[in-house]
Amino acid sequence: MSKKNQTSLTKIGVFYDGNYFYHVSNYYNYVHQRKTRISIKGLHDFIRYKVSELEGGGANITYCQIVDAHYFRGRLSAAEASNKSNQLYYDRVFDDILMSEGVTTHYLPLRGIGSRKQEKGVDVWLALEAFEQSLYKKYDVLVLIAADGDYVPLIRKVNSLGTRVMVLSWEFEFIDDFGNNRSTRTSQDLLEEVTYPIAMHSLIDNRVARDTYVINNLFVPKAPGSKEPEEVETSGEKDGDGIHTSTIFSLKEGYGFIAYPPNNLFFHYSEVENVDFNDLRVGDPVNFRIGVNEETGQNIALDVQLVE
Repeated sequence: MSKKNQTSLTKIGVFYDGNYFYHVSNYYNYVHQRKTRISIKGLHDFIRYKVSELEGGGANITYCQIVDAHYFRGRLSAAEASNKSNQLYYDRVFDDILMSEGVTTHYLPLRGIGSRKQEKGVDVWLALEAFEQSLYKKYDVLVLIAADGDYVPLIRKVNSLGTRVMVLSWEFEFIDDFGNNRSTRTSQDLLEEVTYPIAMHSLIDNRVARDTYVINNLFVPKAPGSKEPEEVETSGEKDGDGIHTSTIFSLKEGYGFIAYPPNNLFFHYSEVENVDFNDLRVGDPVNFRIGVNEETGQNIALDVQLVE
């Protein structure tokens, strides 16, 4: 591609499939060795850098700007979120982060019965909004943070406007503590349609690039004094009120295990009461009650509280 006029602004529109981005961010926070979340600001800096590089602007990103960013996701109602420990607060914290980076949020209510809630119509809304904004604002590059092959028609429509499309894709696989194989893949049909397919997992783990500023800046800096995972032992003490005391054995994607013989106890992030689940570290002492999972019959930890 020929180089752009260095005084001509390259306009970028960024569109997030919020559920996909949340899943990817959880992987890096709980599973990957980096043990921290993806930074919205760092990701936007990376996008500007990468678009400038591919559009012929080199390392000078001055004329390469994100003029629009939109985040789409299904969300619990206020009443439902209030029944989960601090869920409303953490939703607001993330909204503040998105707002500070100029990201416009679009939420639809999750649909379903009981705890089995699903997104309905979010991908359609994203596609319609992305095409409409591309039509009226004439982006040079539309960036999709998504993995679904259902976005292929959107890409073809946007290409007809003369807008090039970049997709940030992740592929990873791991085995959870139940022995289940978990994997994330991006649709091959989607990758074949776009102008710029960017394999983020390869860049992040590349031995040459992984310690560069651009890659390290993708992640939220670790808090000073954060502890690395380590093996822990516990006696699983219990007081007279049925409250047990032990330590965090492992932390994964939205859940963890408490060291408690003879088997470690599973706990969900929604059972954490006096601290953000993301602030827990392996080895932290916690109080909890023991309950039973109605579906599996296994013992689980409830009302998990960090011991100050």
